[in-house]
Amino acid sequence: MKRNTELLQLFSVFFRIGLFTFGGGYAMISVVEDACVDRRHWITHEEMDDLVVVAESTPGPIAINCATYVGARCAGMLGAIIATLGMILPSFLVIFAVSRFLDRFLEIRLIANAFRGVKLAVGILILDAGRRLLRRIPKKPLPLGIFAVSLAAALLINYLSLRFSSIVLLLAAAGVSLLFRAIRKGGGQS
Repeated sequence: MKRNTELLQLFSVFFRIGLFTFGGGYAMISVVEDACVDRRHWITHEEMDDLVVVAESTPGPIAINCATYVGARCAGMLGAIIATLGMILPSFLVIFAVSRFLDRFLEIRLIANAFRGVKLAVGILILDAGRRLLRRIPKKPLPLGIFAVSLAAALLINYLSLRFSSIVLLLAAAGVSLLFRAIRKGGGQS
């Protein structure tokens, strides 16, 4: 009985996140963290940080990867499936409903204005997720340096409108971090 309650709670939490959060995975990060770390303690802040890195680096939407991980962590394979279904079902239902009435839907002035407001809310959610992650970066030269260089590179690339994959920045930052870790290990063993 406890397992069914746990699965129902996983589905319910991720269904609500999927239903009420617009803007994709980055906008959902702070909502997932609030629901899964702060309120329910399903995972720790450290696991959330690791989860965001892995979810960004693996194929698929970040929010779905987060739901799958949390579900697996809480209730194994069935939990992963239930949490993932909870996350994707609202989008599927909304897209299905909108596609049935798309021509008339976009002509409604109230809907058009609502989407303008949603854009602002999405920006705020993304900034909040970034603020939360930035707060937990270790206050050491290497992590702060990697962050500063990556941010500057991303802003410069965006400002100059260069066609450049952010994946290259992620891989470069990971490579520098691994290089420094190997140097430290080598220096500590001498």
